[in-house]
This record gives sequence, structure tokens and C-alpha cells, in this order.
Amino acid sequence: MSTHLIGSASVSDDEFADIVSKALGRAVAVKDWSAEVVDYPLFGSPATGALRRIRGVTDDGEPFRLFLKVIHSPRHWPRLDLVPEHSRQDFVDEFPWRMELAAWEPTFVDHLPTGLRVPRLYRLAELGDDRAALWMEDIQQSADEWDVPRFARAARLLGGLAAGRSDPGLIAGAGRPPGFGLRMYRHARLMGALAQLEDDALWAHPVVAASVDEHLRADLRTLAGRIDQIMDRLDQLPQALPHGDASPQNLLVPSDEPDTFVAIDVSFQTPHAIGFDLGQLLVGLVHAGQFPAHRLSELHEVLAPSFVDGMAEHGKPSASNDVAYGFHGSLVVRSAFTALPWERLDGPPSPELAAEFGERALLTRFIVDCGLAL
Repeated sequence: MSTHLIGSASVSDDEFADIVSKALGRAVAVKDWSAEVVDYPLFGSPATGALRRIRGVTDDGEPFRLFLKVIHSPRHWPRLDLVPEHSRQDFVDEFPWRMELAAWEPTFVDHLPTGLRVPRLYRLAELGDDRAALWMEDIQQSADEWDVPRFARAARLLGGLAAGRSDPGLIAGAGRPPGFGLRMYRHARLMGALAQLEDDALWAHPVVAASVDEHLRADLRTLAGRIDQIMDRLDQLPQALPHGDASPQNLLVPSDEPDTFVAIDVSFQTPHAIGFDLGQLLVGLVHAGQFPAHRLSELHEVLAPSFVDGMAEHGKPSASNDVAYGFHGSLVVRSAFTALPWERLDGPPSPELAAEFGERALLTRFIVDCGLAL
């Protein structure tokens, strides 16, 4: 019996055949397969160890596809140095690196509205040393770009998810107070980001100086002074268990059902203010350079109303101002101070870097204006 090594994961012939058999719904033998490395951003993925897309064929000629994700404790994260040294051990000890597994638990999957599902999970393998491998369905995605109606559909379904996961029993069962995940994020990430506000050399860098408007730094400082107030208000709003990282990159659009979504990479599985998921939905593709920042206003207009509609459709009418504050307040804490790609300044200036900073500066300004209006 041979063993196949795939990143830090390994499976025997029999185990691999069992995974493929579950994927195809019948017992098969595997003839041939290959694994393709899938790139991902190290900067924002402390719990991701490897991604692989696997394609192969069975002995009787049927093709198959699988997706493998290795998750791990952030002590294995190559960018752990981004966390301030004084809080690094707390981050490692407290970061819920297995939280993604919540996607297949009844508290999540049983509350998904029609039109939103999770990938089929074929095998969960514990690898030891605080690592695990998830063998799952490989979603063949639609090639169509996200347009505003698709964003609106996603927001409506996220509202339906929030409605289904706002039950007081579910909230209590989470075992954490409101806003716990966002406060942990603040502790781990924002201290370093806020320190960048006081770094004159960063703001004097030619690429930065040519990208940001003259008031952005001062406005970010103003928002920084309001973080405690914003977070306290978020904790007082109606709460729900969110998706947690509902960017378009984590709401896959199947090519055979392009009006539906497949949710992956759930996180922040503690109670948060309703509207929390809209922040990542808004900024995800702009961060990736796949949606122009000048269209943020057009997109922003449809998200909160669609989310409110989704909650109402699932029996939980909510005040639009509560959803809007949950949306904007969470967005400010999570993205306002980290949207500028400071880490890219290590390289030489280039037209590509200038264009990226220009887009991120527009994104940051948009978030800041949302925050100043709270």
C-alpha cells in the first residue's frame, strides 16, 4: 500500500480511493491523478497551511475533482511576525484555527437559506502538530464577473443566514460575549496598524503621498480615537452568528447554478452585530483588484437594504439603522486601518504599485467616510 504526499497531508491508496468514491457516490478505483498548488495570500491567512486542487480519473475512465485544504495553528504561520511580539503568544493560544469546521456543524449548515450551501466534505484528517486536512468538493465556478445584482443576492442570503442564526439559544451556545471575535482581531492586528499612523516616513513615501488625500491620515486618527465607542455600540445591537468572512472570494458561484452561492472559509463564529458580514462583501474584490473602487458607492447602496430584506424573508424583521451601524462599524474596525497595502512598499516604485495604492486609498477614504458618519 503506497502513500501519497500532498503538502503536509498524506493518504494511502485505499484512503484516497475512499475519498474519490465519496465524491462520485460509488465505489471506484483510482487510475491516475495530479495535484495543483493553489496560491493564497499569506498576509491574511494565519490558519491556512496549503491549498491543492486535485484532478484525476478512475479505472473505468470517469474524471474526478477534489479540493484539499490544510489548516493549522497560527504558530505555523510564516507571517506570525506581523503580530506585535508582546501579544504574539496570546494570539497563537487564542486564535480559533479550527473554526472553519463550523461550516459543517448543525449550528451553521442547518440555518443556511435556500440558495446558500457549503461544499461537500468527504474527509477530515487530523495530521498532528495542530494541523488538519479537509478533503472537499471542488466547486467549478462561473466565469461571470460579480455585478451589482449578484452582490444584492449575496447580501439578501447573508441576511437570511443572520436571521436563522440570531436565536438567543444559538447566541448563548457560542460561549462568547458579543463582539468577541472582532475584539480579538483588534488586539492582534490593529495595534501595529495604528502605529503606522504615526510613522512619518511611511506617509512621506512617494507612492503613498501621491495616492492619499491630504485629510486621510488625520481622519484615520480621528476614527482611531472612536474605536472603543464604536465597538461598545456594536455589542449593544441585535446579534447573530455570521459567516464571518463573507467576501465574494468566499461565496463561490457554481457554474451550473449561477444564482446560488457556496460558502467557504467561515470565521468569527461568535456573536456579532447584524450587518457584520456586509463589510467583507463590500471590500473583498476591491482588495483583490477585481472591482474598481470608484464603484463602491453604487455597490454600497444595495447591500444593507438587501440584507434587511433577507432577514425579513426569514421571519426576523430588523431596523435598517441597526443593520447599517453593524455594517459600517464592523467595517471600520476590520478594514479602515489595514486597507492600505503598506507591506508592498518594500519593493521598488512601479506603475503597478502606484495603481494599487491609488485604488486602496480610494477604498480607505470610502470606509473612513462611512465611519465618520456613525
